[in-house]
Amino acid sequence: MNKILIEKYRDFLKDSIRMKIDFSKTDQSLGVKPPPIEKPHDPDKKHIDLILDAGWGKSIKLDLVTAIKNRKSHRSFKDESLTLNELSFLLWATQGIKEVLNSAAAFRVVPSAGCRHALETYLVIQNIEGLKPGVYRYLPLEHQLLFEFAEEGLSEKISSAALNQVFIGKAPVVFVWTAVPYRMEWRYDLAAHKVIAIDAGHVCQNLYLAVNAVGAGTCAIAAYDQRFMDSLLRVDGEEEFTVYLAPVGKLSN
Repeated sequence: MNKILIEKYRDFLKDSIRMKIDFSKTDQSLGVKPPPIEKPHDPDKKHIDLILDAGWGKSIKLDLVTAIKNRKSHRSFKDESLTLNELSFLLWATQGIKEVLNSAAAFRVVPSAGCRHALETYLVIQNIEGLKPGVYRYLPLEHQLLFEFAEEGLSEKISSAALNQVFIGKAPVVFVWTAVPYRMEWRYDLAAHKVIAIDAGHVCQNLYLAVNAVGAGTCAIAAYDQRFMDSLLRVDGEEEFTVYLAPVGKLSN
């Protein structure tokens, strides 16, 4: 082990950086307009309306104590589709909006440092009832899916991008979270990056609990080829890049 590098990288887990920042000079303090809480989207692309809680009906049931007890990583899924109803619930449970405060802030079902919510949710969809395979993006403000593009060999490519973890490519849907770091940097400057990572943990833990309600499982994935994954999602790798992913599929009883 390289002790010098170990010590250097441990610093990321500390909050010492906050003592070195002049917060009077952040973009927020300088009066720079805040970035939007959702990436702009092409109105000409296909938008799919999702289902809100009034439409979930009796199919979505979740006892919190049971969900916590059953929390487990799963790497094997049934060859069975998820419904749009179930996907709607999982998206709401991980990034759903409770109240829009203004054009730059909204309360969601997960916490975020300074209410900045620097994450975007992409879905690599292969087996969702009523949806064709491809890459989609969740629009939390509208509670809609945006069809981004179709991709040949998507199963093999998502597995390869996740360092040949083959089970990922067999999942009906893979949640892929990207970070738009400036949303957090606008307020926190160099202190932004640790809390973005913490926020990603909040989101994925909600997914772990929520999948119990639809008879499904998931597995958090933090090992992947950065360039390959960003290229697969068609994000630039600088102003937006992959930080976390999680395949979701039905489990055998």
